[in-house]
Amino acid sequence: MTTLKPDICVIGGGSGGLTVAAAAAAFGVPVVLVEKGLMGGDCLNYGCVPSKALIAAGKQAHLMGAGAPLGIAPVEAEVSFSRVMQHVRDTIAAIEPNDSVERFTSLGVTVIKAEARFKDPRTVMAGDTEIKARRFVVATGSSPFIPPIPGLDSVPFLTNETIFEQRRRPNHLLILGGGPIGIELAQAHRRLGSKVTVIEAQKALGREDPELASLAIEKIRAEGISILEGSKVNRVERGTRSGVRLHVENEAGMEIIDGSHLLVAAGRAVNVANLGLEAAGIRYTPKGIVVSDKLRSSNRRVYAIGDVAGGLQFTHVANYHAGLVIRAMLFRLPARENRDIIPRVTFTDPELSHVGLTEEEARKKHRRLSILRWPYAENDRAQAEGRTAGLIKLVTDRKGRILGASIFGAGAGEMIHFWALAITRKLTVRDIASYVAPYPTLGEIGKRASITYFTETTRKPFVRALVRFLRRFG
Repeated sequence: MTTLKPDICVIGGGSGGLTVAAAAAAFGVPVVLVEKGLMGGDCLNYGCVPSKALIAAGKQAHLMGAGAPLGIAPVEAEVSFSRVMQHVRDTIAAIEPNDSVERFTSLGVTVIKAEARFKDPRTVMAGDTEIKARRFVVATGSSPFIPPIPGLDSVPFLTNETIFEQRRRPNHLLILGGGPIGIELAQAHRRLGSKVTVIEAQKALGREDPELASLAIEKIRAEGISILEGSKVNRVERGTRSGVRLHVENEAGMEIIDGSHLLVAAGRAVNVANLGLEAAGIRYTPKGIVVSDKLRSSNRRVYAIGDVAGGLQFTHVANYHAGLVIRAMLFRLPARENRDIIPRVTFTDPELSHVGLTEEEARKKHRRLSILRWPYAENDRAQAEGRTAGLIKLVTDRKGRILGASIFGAGAGEMIHFWALAITRKLTVRDIASYVAPYPTLGEIGKRASITYFTETTRKPFVRALVRFLRRFG
């Protein structure tokens, strides 16, 4: 048995774990990284990267048939699904070297390919290696949650970990779950030629602002995707021709839906099994490892970051967490998680993005709010490009401080960067109204929305009287 005594031991080679390992090594700190699966984790291999590559292919196919409003004769795209999936694999392969064992070894990280398990509060076992570190960082991520639906275990089904292995286009893709993963993959597959049905127990995109989510769902339904909300799958069984049959219950009664493939996208389950957390004195629940706002577990030697920390499940959150724990471990600086500054994007077309508080959340914390909107249809660039669907919605307090921003429309994922910075820096609508926006750009909608905050002021008798008085002086 080999014994290692690094300063830091990172468990999990996904986005968060790799960031911690690379940063620690950059400062000359001895660090060991343990990963039992693929380097790069879910994001590179099964999540963000392959899904966005598939979405890009679907968008390209869609654009070929959507040029009529601009005077371009629509053309029906000839889709080679196998080549689309090759593009997905090529995209992963292009990024893979950045996350490889070889690269991290060259950075000075000791990489161990094995399953990690706590032996005691100060020791982790990884294969035949014993690791006694000053600090541990658990970054094991999450996996697809498989709901306990009768019959589901008796039929073949896909998850985000297997759907990108398909070589043939699904004829009729059934999707359990109307969250971001389910809706994104639904639209991508529909645009690539599949018939798609989404079954959601509650509201599709239910976490988002209802006003904007309804616009997104309406747009997606218009492309021919069936989205059944408030529907419960009571039973799953094999259908005809080796397909899948769902027994679905909703307000209309019972319905039987047949499909060729089934994708389970019903949420995520944190990866805490077989880590030996009990032996390390680390408290956890089915939602993840219990941590403080400093991301420290009940064992003060151990931090948890990313999905396994039981909070927001995004790659950029794992990276954010990594930065916080590096500050704490290496520089002893105070670093606390602030979830109000975390943006998120649903990569449908058009996109749906958000940062800060939604209107509903803000009303629970503030007595007086201003809700500011501006539609894409009132934006010159959107009109020129024929991309007029959508709007921006800003939530501000009584002093005009920006509490939240939601955008549905073209480029929403890129534009939310600006609003994430605005909320992080606690800017007000006055700050936004005073900056100069280049014309014509889609981002102007944010400034136009901010200016509406002052509309009421222009109508106040006192303000108008003051303006009349000042006019006398020429």
